[in-house]
Amino acid sequence: MEILPYHTNCGQVNMDIDSELLESAIKKRKKEPIFRLYGWNPPCVSLGRNQNDSFLNREFLQNNNIDVVRRLTGGRALLHDNEITYSFICPVSYLKNGEHVISSYKEISQVLIDKFQKLGIELDFGGNKPVKTSFDYCMLISTGADLCYKGKKLIGSAQCRKNDYILQHGSILYDYNKTLLEQVFNEPVNTDEITTVKEINPDLTKEKILKIMSI
Repeated sequence: MEILPYHTNCGQVNMDIDSELLESAIKKRKKEPIFRLYGWNPPCVSLGRNQNDSFLNREFLQNNNIDVVRRLTGGRALLHDNEITYSFICPVSYLKNGEHVISSYKEISQVLIDKFQKLGIELDFGGNKPVKTSFDYCMLISTGADLCYKGKKLIGSAQCRKNDYILQHGSILYDYNKTLLEQVFNEPVNTDEITTVKEINPDLTKEKILKIMSI
């Protein structure tokens, strides 16, 4: 597996890099998967590929220096702030069950499970819960492909496919600002169903996480 070092970029650059890596892998018919880690500066709202953006308060985002980008992948919006983001690119044939969407999510996510296990955090897959369609914030939606700690969602992921290749990327919540989330999404955030690395282990730094995830 090719592991790309962690970098922090603005939202559009991050999305452009993911897109360019996918296109390059397709062009070169790359067999080895690519695992990339990155951060966001300034904070950024990413919208799912086909998501309606009418809920956004553009004036609030501009006044608070929060970017807006659209992802290659589907799903609901995310506020990328105090988190670590990953992307994983591979040919469908690299996976045992690459043609099956949920199975492919789980195979790719096993990389994250293995790395967090080294940090003393045992993750497993969340069960499907009824989708609360009024929520625009992706972390409030629960699917069988989520990674959870003791039943609470820690990592949310999304996927797209092109020319027999898969791009899966997702957000690892290190911490969050609940007030800011509710201002951005104009809805209550029920933190009973999500968790963060800081809640699980307040002494675990981003630097230590990145060190383990980069090997």
